[in-house]
Order: sequence, then C-alpha cells, then structure tokens
Amino acid sequence: METRIASLEDDPAQAAWIQHVLRNAGLHCVSFEAGRELMLSLREHSFDVLLLDWQLPDMSGKDLLCWVRANVDRRVPAMFLSCRDAEEDIVGGLHAGADDYMVKPIRPAELVARLQALLRRAAAGPRPGNSPIELGGYTLDCAARSAARHGRPLKLTPKEFDLAVLLFRNEGRIVSRDHIVAAVWGREISPLSRTIDTHMSRVRGKLGLHPCNGMQLVPVYTHGYRLEWLERGGSDGAEAMAAA
Repeated sequence: METRIASLEDDPAQAAWIQHVLRNAGLHCVSFEAGRELMLSLREHSFDVLLLDWQLPDMSGKDLLCWVRANVDRRVPAMFLSCRDAEEDIVGGLHAGADDYMVKPIRPAELVARLQALLRRAAAGPRPGNSPIELGGYTLDCAARSAARHGRPLKLTPKEFDLAVLLFRNEGRIVSRDHIVAAVWGREISPLSRTIDTHMSRVRGKLGLHPCNGMQLVPVYTHGYRLEWLERGGSDGAEAMAAA
C-alpha cells in the first residue's frame, strides 16, 4: 500500500519544498495549510506519518497533536518541523505525543532518514501474533479463534473473527476499505462491495459494539471503519476542538 504523509505547513514555499523532498524519496505527501483543515481530513482519511509545524495561523501544532492523540489515532507517528530550537520547546513537543522533532531549516536527507525510521518503527510495532487481545471487556483468542465479552463466548464466523481481530488491533485508527479487503479477503472482492458493510454490520451486532458496552464501530464515509474504545477518555480541551 502507498505510504501517505500529511504535511501541516502554512508557508507555501516550505510546503512545496517538503512535497518536493518527499516525492523524490518515493513518498506520497498531502499538504495542509491550517490545523483545522488537517483535522477535517483526519476524520475521513488515514496517514502513515504526520509532519507538523509548531506555529500555525489557527492553532498550535502541539494542540493539534493533542487532539489527534485523544480523538483520532494514538499511534500514528508524528514529527514536528519547527524553527523553535529551545530545549523546552523540543521537550514540550515530545511530551505532547510527538515521536520526533526536527529544527528548521530542513535538511532533505535527514528528513527522509527520520521519516523512514518512524515508518520502520511503526511497521515493527507490537505484533501480538497469536497472543490474546484484551480490550474493554472483550477477549479475542487468536490461537483458539474464539471471542468473548466479559467471559461470555461470542459466536463468529471465520471472516467475522478476522474482521474483529483487525479492528481490535487497530483500535482508534481508521481501517481503510482497501486494507480490510487485503487483510481479510485477499483482494478477492472489490473495496466497493457491500460484502464489507454486511460483514461489519454482523460483527457490530454479534460483538455488541455499541456505546452501552463501552465500544463502538464507526463507519468513515467512503473510506473505512474505526473501532472506538469510549472508556479511555480524552485530553483537556478535546471536546472543544472536536467541534471543528
């Protein structure tokens, strides 16, 4: 699948330079000039890495990253690209949830190397294999291929179980329709097929993925699905920013 980088940079010259550097490295880069523009996109699209400027016209990159971690994706790698080189700024950015921090001016080879390191780290992240998945009262035993909620067995077909594992392993992240097809059907069907939606509806019903059970399965229009664990809470100010 194509690697997608989101670049949040309000300076047109800098944005074009970042696009040029990443394109030459074989990476697909989507540029955003304002934080709220990126926030709206993140509700429907997923990215492999976020490149964030610190100073923006509508909000700080730090505030946007806090919103992403609380509302969209707690695991997507994020790196600040900023002119601010004070130690307290760098530490503040990392404490806000950034995985890396690079001081401008941008050095092309270093930027690409840091991005590739973040991508490798994400790809080599936790891979539970056959280890049980436990989240929000649900248990998925990948070795026995069985599911339970609060200890009570749930009956799933093989495809439904594979979908449940995919969703729970990506909790909080948008799982694209292309990814769903590749992971569960091996591209035997079109990503536009209603088969995906039918199976997702059955998974939702059989697992009881509803707010009353602390979990919900949210369709993301034209893109895919996201499983949300409602009991994990959010950071301060998330409610206000979610209204963007």
